[in-house]
Amino acid sequence: MTPTSIVAYVAQVPDCVKITTLLEELGLEYEMRLIDVTKAEQKEPWYLEINPNGRVPALTDVLPDGKEIKLFESGSIMQYLADRYDDDHKVSYPRGSAEHYLTSSWLFFQTSGVGPMQGQAMHFTRFAPQKLEYPLYRYRTETCRLFRVLDTALSNSDSGYLVGDRCTIADLALWPWIVSDFWAGVSIDPYPHLKKWEQLMISRPGVDAGRHKPGPHFMKELAADQGLQKTIEKVAGEWIRGMQDANAKANNTTTETSGNVGH
Repeated sequence: MTPTSIVAYVAQVPDCVKITTLLEELGLEYEMRLIDVTKAEQKEPWYLEINPNGRVPALTDVLPDGKEIKLFESGSIMQYLADRYDDDHKVSYPRGSAEHYLTSSWLFFQTSGVGPMQGQAMHFTRFAPQKLEYPLYRYRTETCRLFRVLDTALSNSDSGYLVGDRCTIADLALWPWIVSDFWAGVSIDPYPHLKKWEQLMISRPGVDAGRHKPGPHFMKELAADQGLQKTIEKVAGEWIRGMQDANAKANNTTTETSGNVGH
């Protein structure tokens, strides 16, 4: 393991599993700080100094010149780790190569497409107080379209990975979302190349180790346990709606304050 000054601020959610699996794949030593999102630790002033958006994950490190760097947004963190620590290109390609830029394309495909669409499908499937037909149709349909795009790309891959001959940060970014398909009310079963890829990814020691770092990763087991699904839906749904109410109150306060000064 390579010593570093990295501190990863994570919880057991897909965007954080992206970071811990990458850290394990790179063989890096790091400190992990578990953030209790149910207690809004990510909204505390000390954390907002690292991630002003008040979300997980975040990461701090010390640059060669001794300056501390504070990073947020999972895609940005993954690019930083690959740029700084993947000298042997275990999960990346040399900057300037066609494969490097294609990897970035698939990484942004995840952060701008799969994550937001599947995340909304998860919300309206599991946590919305009413089951509304249109948003369920909209977000599930779009999630499946994105799965189909991935399946087509993988059908043309000799290695089984998205780019070239190796697993990259793009694969690592996508896996925690793909393995959570059922939580969004969709399935990868109709997409054979994507399903084979998911099995290939879970067979990697770095992925298997990294997925459990923020806490037990039991998506496979959860898929078969309807009772536990209902319990999580109830508890997490109440917490999510409470956070939304708090955000709405803060937004109204900000709007009223801004209005008083002519903005």
